[in-house]
Amino acid sequence: MKLKSFKYLFGFLILIIFTQLKSEEKIDIWKKKDGEKKEVSIEKKEVEIEKNPQKKIVIKDADTNDEKIKIENTLINSKEEDKIYGLYDPEKNNLDLNMWSSTSAEDVRASLKRIKKIKLSKTSNEILENILLSYSFPPQGMAEKEFTSLKINWLVENNRSELIEIFLKQNENFYSKDKAVQFLVDENIAQANIQEGCKKIRFIGSSIKDSYLEKFKIYCLVLDNKKAQAQLLLDLLREQKKSDKFFDDKINFLLGISSKTSEKINEKNLLNFYLSSITIKDFKYTPTNKTKKEIWKYLNAANLIRLENTNDKEKIKDLEIAANKGQLDDKIIFDIYKQIEFDLNTLINAKNIYQSLETSDARSLIFQKYLIVENVESKVEYLFLLEELFREDELNNIFSEFLSDKLKEIGLENLPEKYKEIAKKKILTKDEIILGKVKYNDKILHQSKILKYYIEENGNFKKTQKDLDKLLKKISRDRKYFVSAKDLALIDSLIKDGFKIPSNFNYNDLASKYDVPANLVALINNKQNAFVALKIVEIIGEDEPYQLDSETIYFITNLLNEMSLTKIRNKVLISALPQRV
Repeated sequence: MKLKSFKYLFGFLILIIFTQLKSEEKIDIWKKKDGEKKEVSIEKKEVEIEKNPQKKIVIKDADTNDEKIKIENTLINSKEEDKIYGLYDPEKNNLDLNMWSSTSAEDVRASLKRIKKIKLSKTSNEILENILLSYSFPPQGMAEKEFTSLKINWLVENNRSELIEIFLKQNENFYSKDKAVQFLVDENIAQANIQEGCKKIRFIGSSIKDSYLEKFKIYCLVLDNKKAQAQLLLDLLREQKKSDKFFDDKINFLLGISSKTSEKINEKNLLNFYLSSITIKDFKYTPTNKTKKEIWKYLNAANLIRLENTNDKEKIKDLEIAANKGQLDDKIIFDIYKQIEFDLNTLINAKNIYQSLETSDARSLIFQKYLIVENVESKVEYLFLLEELFREDELNNIFSEFLSDKLKEIGLENLPEKYKEIAKKKILTKDEIILGKVKYNDKILHQSKILKYYIEENGNFKKTQKDLDKLLKKISRDRKYFVSAKDLALIDSLIKDGFKIPSNFNYNDLASKYDVPANLVALINNKQNAFVALKIVEIIGEDEPYQLDSETIYFITNLLNEMSLTKIRNKVLISALPQRV
């Protein structure tokens, strides 16, 4: 009887377990089958692989900022290649998770290599950032590890520390995470902002096994007076044979275990150099052309660059070269020039004497002469003479910004007439060009108030259609009106957005006069939208859209319309078409 009861009980337990297993089958999990094509649809910010109901990605807006998103990966027994990483929801730019799936890895690598050589404009950079940092599957033949590394390398190379921090917050474990964290750490060390750097160690989780970051974590514990914890972690690092004599020596000294430390300066990495600088009494270091950029930056921030002997011309030359490379603050060079002593007679006759001096002394003399003269014409004369002296030694970068700033201070209107034209060319513009206020001109289609639909938020569709009908009717009556490529770029976009164009406006005939690159159209037909967007970044390059010729503007907007990348297209339209004042 007891045995029979046990059988019933055992059967009941089996039934419960089986029911639980059945219910778990409804949960979407990631389990990718080899050879399956990834087809993704995005609805209500939930993305599913249609051919595999067991694989699911959920993209959610982050709490802190609408432009940031979070991605939840439901993973059971999945491989690293199954995961995807990024910053932006692809849907926000009319893209999708498969935007790279039809493009070969080699094509992407080659395009990014070319783009790397271009100093991109603000618009080009925004487009690249959006397509590269959106969540997506990698190109054909590229592992997710490499694809993620491309993203992190781009962020590091462009010094996008804010975006790197967001990336770390939104993506828990990914390849190259140690590189991203070390960049944030080193950036703060280089700025002599150690406390802020120590805050970044929160990103160092169990997934990161990096001795550099572990060492920095130990130092931060010492700095925070948590010596017992620091000692424990140091012992663990030693057991794993990831520490070294230099680091042990410095931490033992900082912990008070030893009263002496090595006087040798270690330049192997920024952390070692920093530890050398804070533990060596009367620390002195002479940087050279071989000194790493991050060490130069730290020397600047910590005010550790000093010139004790103004007669050391080789040292001055090294510092000038470093400043020209952007490794040293230009102000330090001008401070050195002020320290070099000249007698009164030499200063009075500077214009006649400077040519007989060493190049650095010549620049110092003319710089000091510029500082003491009061007449505007004389000041400008010495400024341009200084520019020539810097240019002769290929040190233009040191002086170009200084010259621009000083000309702005004087004011173009106050310059002698003979200097005005050249001064205009020497005044530098800001990186972000302020386009100015839009001035609508209803005599020209692409400058008309139709543009309000794109420029103003929540453009009125019905009113725009009414204004469009009226304007096109007026244009059709004017036989002298020339329909330009910019006009067609606007019309093409309006058609894409659902506006009706009168039948007597022969858009197709007019558009046939302009060629759209066939190779790019072929890429669109092959569903390589992200790659075409990458090509558009190459085409726009260092220019803003308004600086491009009309035909280029037309075929770029035409391609973006074909791909339904309307948000990127709108950036181009708003820059390229309006008249501004």
